[in-house]
Amino acid sequence: MTGATEIFLGLAGGERQSLNLSRANRHGLIAGATGTGKTVTLQGLAESFSANGVPVFVADVKGDLAGISMAGSPQFKHADKLEARAKELGMDDYAYSDNPAIFWDLYGKQGHPIRTTISEMGPLLLARLMDLNETQEGVLNIVFRFADEEGLLLLNLDDLQSMLAYTAENAKQLSAKYGNVTKASVGTIQRQLLQLDSQGAGQFFGEPALEIDDFIKCDDRGRGYINVLAADQLMRSPKLYATFLLWLLAELFETLPEVGDPAKPKLVFFFDEAHLLFDDAPKALEDKIEQVVRLIRSKGVGVFFVTQNPVDIPQEVAGQLGNRVQHALRAFTPRDKKAIKAAADTFRINPDLDVEQAITELRVGEALVSTLLEDGAPSIVQRTLVKPPRSRLGPVSAKERAIVNSISPYEDKYDEAVDRHSAEEILAQKVIDATATAKEVEEKGEEEVRKQPRKSKSIWEKAFSRGAKVAAGSAAGMAASTMLGKKSRANPIQSGVTSAVGSVVTDLAGPVAGRFVRNLIGGLMR
Repeated sequence: MTGATEIFLGLAGGERQSLNLSRANRHGLIAGATGTGKTVTLQGLAESFSANGVPVFVADVKGDLAGISMAGSPQFKHADKLEARAKELGMDDYAYSDNPAIFWDLYGKQGHPIRTTISEMGPLLLARLMDLNETQEGVLNIVFRFADEEGLLLLNLDDLQSMLAYTAENAKQLSAKYGNVTKASVGTIQRQLLQLDSQGAGQFFGEPALEIDDFIKCDDRGRGYINVLAADQLMRSPKLYATFLLWLLAELFETLPEVGDPAKPKLVFFFDEAHLLFDDAPKALEDKIEQVVRLIRSKGVGVFFVTQNPVDIPQEVAGQLGNRVQHALRAFTPRDKKAIKAAADTFRINPDLDVEQAITELRVGEALVSTLLEDGAPSIVQRTLVKPPRSRLGPVSAKERAIVNSISPYEDKYDEAVDRHSAEEILAQKVIDATATAKEVEEKGEEEVRKQPRKSKSIWEKAFSRGAKVAAGSAAGMAASTMLGKKSRANPIQSGVTSAVGSVVTDLAGPVAGRFVRNLIGGLMR
């Protein structure tokens, strides 16, 4: 299927309804009340994207999307309905099949852990995650600025807590340089950070950090991997869920190169429970989300928002969603009626269809569909029978999940956490050094102690020191190779210099690269 130009969605009055792959990066919406078939539509879309060589990211908020990794079965209790629907739609090639999937989990229990560093997340997203006010966010910005200037790596929550404690103890000095820092504001941030840690967010911050390119891979048959985030537990912390997905969108935007309008997307991102992204979000944040959604299409990324009620999506964002699948809505309340009218008004008019009435009459597995045509215009809305998926509808067992995890291409890359020498350890050492220095001053006098070298090297000194040792080791290795008669096509001195540079980059990656990425994301979030 990798040579296809469109994805079959279903039939409307005998007419094929399809999604043009070259317009899939113009984003989309899947909406409808609970139990109307949104998940089935999402699953069918995801497996079709995968079959066409497009990697997919999807959050499994109910625990049933993991079944996309397994083939469906004639023994499934609703198999007869799926097969009947396929026959009704003329899907002569319909057969159960699995999909290449990679399981991820922020908590590391049901899939590979997803981590990022505190530095890469940055103060703006962290402030939103912790519900900080403007003053507290300003203090957090000062903490990050000071850490950057001192070369202190902020990798995990312990590093940030150590920095906050140091900030409180030195509030007067920091205020003189950066602006007002009060112990009360620092204390509030510390309490919010503890609450965040109690929700399990501490496992999200650390190393090895996720490499975005690992979401954009195909298997050896050319099928795009479907990255399934286990979000059933994560949904207990809705703000963490929403902030994580917003961070992921921002990372994709900053990491991927411009590609314009490709023949097919580089990645399709399904944002389930999309309303959580906008709940209690200030207008400024909504504006920036709209900006990210609008611009990320030029990176080849398609974003599909999945939600119960289409009015959950702000108009500025909804206006960017060119491909729409609207399942049934129920008119129980005035808000429901408003949602029905709003949904009807977004479609290109079909003179033969009363859209408002149809939205309330749609059966399970039926939807109103309008997609972007090849020329970019929206198609006329049609009442469509949605195709059945080929993979399993429902969860996987623990044994099946373990098997999928065991054949993952990232089996050993992310599973073990790494705790590098960072702010927590450096600040702890500063306290030890300060105590020792005070004792020496008492014994030898201040003038004598000032002549001594620093007890703790800065991150820059440590990095270059390690680099020098690596280079020296490579020179020694070259001498040993000469004496032993060993030959190698690699130049040991050149390799040593490369390793030396690498060691420097490793130590400086946090404060320098982290600040660079954070500034880019911060530019979007301001």
